[in-house]
Amino acid sequence: MIKRLRGMKDILPEEVLLWQYIEKAAKDLFALFGYGEIRTPILEEGSLFTKSIGESTDIVQKEMYAFKDKGGRHVSMRPEGTAPIVRAYIENNLDKAESLTKLYYIGPMFRSERPQAGRQRQFSQIGVEAIGSDSPYIDAEVIALIKLYLERIGLSGYTIKINTLGCSKDKTNIRKALQKFLKDKTNLLCKDCKARYKKNILRIFDCKEDGCKAVLRTAPKIIDNICSDCKDHFDNVKNALDALKVPYSVDPYIVRGLDYYTRTAFEVTHPNLGAQDAIGAGGRYDNLVRDTGGPKAGACGFALGQDRLILALGKEGSALPALGVYIAVLGEEARREGFRLCNELRSNGVSSQMDYQERSLKAQMRQANKKGSKYVAIIGEDELQKGIIVLRDMSNGTQKEIKKDSFVEEAKKALC
Repeated sequence: MIKRLRGMKDILPEEVLLWQYIEKAAKDLFALFGYGEIRTPILEEGSLFTKSIGESTDIVQKEMYAFKDKGGRHVSMRPEGTAPIVRAYIENNLDKAESLTKLYYIGPMFRSERPQAGRQRQFSQIGVEAIGSDSPYIDAEVIALIKLYLERIGLSGYTIKINTLGCSKDKTNIRKALQKFLKDKTNLLCKDCKARYKKNILRIFDCKEDGCKAVLRTAPKIIDNICSDCKDHFDNVKNALDALKVPYSVDPYIVRGLDYYTRTAFEVTHPNLGAQDAIGAGGRYDNLVRDTGGPKAGACGFALGQDRLILALGKEGSALPALGVYIAVLGEEARREGFRLCNELRSNGVSSQMDYQERSLKAQMRQANKKGSKYVAIIGEDELQKGIIVLRDMSNGTQKEIKKDSFVEEAKKALC
């Protein structure tokens, strides 16, 4: 038997309902904020990611699916969504259409890392990018949008953490200060952080090892070593979030795993995910458009992992109703009437299913319950003779008789 590849996941019909729910919530809300959907290719030139994400990052060095195609071109399956959108923004001259371009995306990404709960080799992200503004109010809008979105899908208990990385010059200065501080302490660092010390020192702030955390408690922090312009920008972001009543905490150890971030950086975490508790993250990337070959354009965005959102939702997500009306029938004549009714309900926008296996009424009721149906329409010999259909409310077990000719309208009213 051929099986799926390790780190890849089949999303089965009962789970797809929840995926569709969180995707629809994103599309509806993002449209209110003026974001338009963009769909970029899964396969891109490999250099797009090595140059933008950073050659010394874990994604490029260890995780990216990169290979030569039949034409000898170096290509990569996208490991994240921002760089492809920046490429599309430049290639399609979107800056010429409007000064501020607001885009969102939903789709699969690929990283060859160790599979674990909420972290697959093929995973899906929901993200937004606002390109064309340096304003701190864009940063605040993007973070506020996350809050509203999580509220809309019914997720509670999350934490928003923010930090500032400063500008490119600030990042250079903090690298030098951190190298000096850690010069005689590298023996106390974990294996990964010893490599980061030489190649990507700011990533040490992101280490989860207790030993590395202890070393960094007295290290120079980015937030204490930024220029006055970046400090003002960060203060304005915080003030704007306060005005919108968006709860957040400042975490000086947030650095993000991609080199292109500048100034505002943030993460959203949830306790349902354990040690790897991030459900999403993002920040400002003011130099990426220019460094990719486009105009100078400030930008900010975020990405949320759909797999991780579903894990965080837990029982809240599994409680979503899967079906409007399940039609339970007894006898062949009732089956014909149920088949007609089932399709009439669907034509009127009511989700419905019925039994096709000639099971007992008890077995059909179990099936309706398994599918999370709100109501069951019962049709048997007595109902056919009376010209009625019994509608049972699965939440409390009450039921009523409805005339056949008015059943569809009554069912629609009940589901409103």
